[in-house]
Amino acid sequence: MGKILEYIKMALKNITANKGRSFLTMLGIIIGIASVIMVMAVGDGTANAMNAEVEDLGTGQIYVRCSDDAVNAEEWITSEDMAAVKNKVDGVEGVSPNDGASGTTITGKGEFSLTLSGGTEDSWKSLNYNMKRGNYYTEVDVQEGNRVCVLTNEDAKRLFGSDDVVGMDIDVNVNGISQSYRIIGVTQQKENGSFVSYTYEGMPVTLNVPYTSFESFGWESDGFYSFYVFTADGADAKQVTKDLIHLLDSRHQSSGEDYYQIQSFQDTISQMNGMLAIVTTFISCVAAISLFVGGIGVMNIMLVSVTERTREIGIRKSLGAKTSSILMQFLAEAAILTIVGGILGILLGFLGALGICGIMSSVMASAISPGIKASTIIGATLFSCAIGIFFGIYPAKKAAKLSPIEALRRN
Repeated sequence: MGKILEYIKMALKNITANKGRSFLTMLGIIIGIASVIMVMAVGDGTANAMNAEVEDLGTGQIYVRCSDDAVNAEEWITSEDMAAVKNKVDGVEGVSPNDGASGTTITGKGEFSLTLSGGTEDSWKSLNYNMKRGNYYTEVDVQEGNRVCVLTNEDAKRLFGSDDVVGMDIDVNVNGISQSYRIIGVTQQKENGSFVSYTYEGMPVTLNVPYTSFESFGWESDGFYSFYVFTADGADAKQVTKDLIHLLDSRHQSSGEDYYQIQSFQDTISQMNGMLAIVTTFISCVAAISLFVGGIGVMNIMLVSVTERTREIGIRKSLGAKTSSILMQFLAEAAILTIVGGILGILLGFLGALGICGIMSSVMASAISPGIKASTIIGATLFSCAIGIFFGIYPAKKAAKLSPIEALRRN
């Protein structure tokens, strides 16, 4: 233990004797470690923020759609099918058809394109919004086909210049047929709702309406291509999926036909996380290249140090210093350079990640914090140590193998 401390003291003395050169030697390690830490922290932070928002949306959403075979056989999903799923399948707490229509409206602010999103009283579960004013439409509104609607506060301001619009009417024109809808609720985007809410200037205004209100435009409110199933907290999504497919097959006598296909919202999340992980890993690998460049820099400087200290090595060996002692001395210098560079790189990477996440949070209006993992820090530290030892071995061996006579002969 005493010898190791002595090697460390000697290494620190030599490093501090050439501060400028030592810092330039560490610079490649610092940049490499900082780059990896920043990329990993920002990637993990983005994934965490995205997953938190998706969980608010409800990871228990299941999307059910008709296959091409079902469409060809005209085995559409009916309102009775959805009611059966809601009432008979354990773990299901809501259903809503995926129905919609396009139209226009004219207000004092001008003419606007509209998207009417038809659903049941359960469709609010799929929205990344909170109620700001009024209420969402009810089961009675759906049963009676009432022409009521809910819209976001942003859309309300676009249409009327204010979001205090509950109780106002909006005229909706679809395929030449005009109907008046009463606004009963205004929603507001959740604080972390920036990843799955996409808006742009000029996009159509969206009105959430009971799907049965489409009958006022002369459409039949039955026979759907797809619908959403909302599962209760803690429900086994796989079992729910199995049970609802069995129920639909039995109602349509389509067992073995693969008429109805499932897409779990959780599966989509896993795919998104997988893609993000691949991108983060790839960028981290690119950033890690600078670590090898930094390691080569360490090796070059250590070779220069060996050349400069040839006479010192010769004197030490002539006085009885062992080859292993010379080897350990130079390895200690290389290791300390890379360890210090690694620590500085970790700090710089963490500060850089904080800055990048701060910029992303302000631009996206969503709270994103760096996802710093202990495993990332430990891995970066061990990797920097390994770089120092790996690239320090050759100069250290070269110094240790010098002949005392040859070393003393050199100027």
